[in-house]
Amino acid sequence: MDPQPDIASVAAHFADRSRAAMMLELLDGNARPVTRLAQVAGVRTSTASEHLSRLAGAGLLVVEPEGRVRRYRLAGTHVAVVLESLLPLASTPAPTGLRQVTRWDRLRVARSCYDHLAGSLGTDILAGLLEAGTLRRTDGVSGTVRGPHDKIAGPAEPSYVLAPCAGEHLARVDVDLTAVRAARRPAVKVCTDWTEQRHHLAGGLGAALMQAFVDLGWIERRPGRRDILVHRPERIQGWLHAV
Repeated sequence: MDPQPDIASVAAHFADRSRAAMMLELLDGNARPVTRLAQVAGVRTSTASEHLSRLAGAGLLVVEPEGRVRRYRLAGTHVAVVLESLLPLASTPAPTGLRQVTRWDRLRVARSCYDHLAGSLGTDILAGLLEAGTLRRTDGVSGTVRGPHDKIAGPAEPSYVLAPCAGEHLARVDVDLTAVRAARRPAVKVCTDWTEQRHHLAGGLGAALMQAFVDLGWIERRPGRRDILVHRPERIQGWLHAV
């Protein structure tokens, strides 16, 4: 047989409930101490440390020493993409109790997926950029440009490209498209949103837009939480449609 990537060894790191719970807690891109991750996973601190050391050894997490405290974060967007891709395939128990229902609702409205926006806000932004003509959807094979509501026939995965007018539109929220394109990552990528079952915008542009909205005071990231506070949804919608 020809040499093949050892997918099984990598997948084994995700195939443990405790490790999966800790990695999901880190999906917002922030670093957290072992004690917090142990609490999330429902295991002893010593057990959590063993799991985290294994994940760090596999290159899935990085360790950030802070005095005597060791904080862990995802190793990069590539790990976040794998986690977000697995979520639509996983079963999710229905929330019970007011606290769980409230938290679930907040996650569905707006949350961080590593360094970009997810939830209904994230999918609405991608749809709005398509409506505005800032992004164009292709068929994923031939490069044929599609409309924002066209369905993709067959198994081809749709891809998205920046339109010539993109720079002018994005500059209205202080996003420098030249800098986005110059970064060492794809400018435009998408994730399948696990709560909305639609695409949300990722890549360099997705990260730049989330940071721009934070800087403008339209949204707010809260330490230790994935759900996003949306302060000015009308400003976001106004910008999307001001083309």
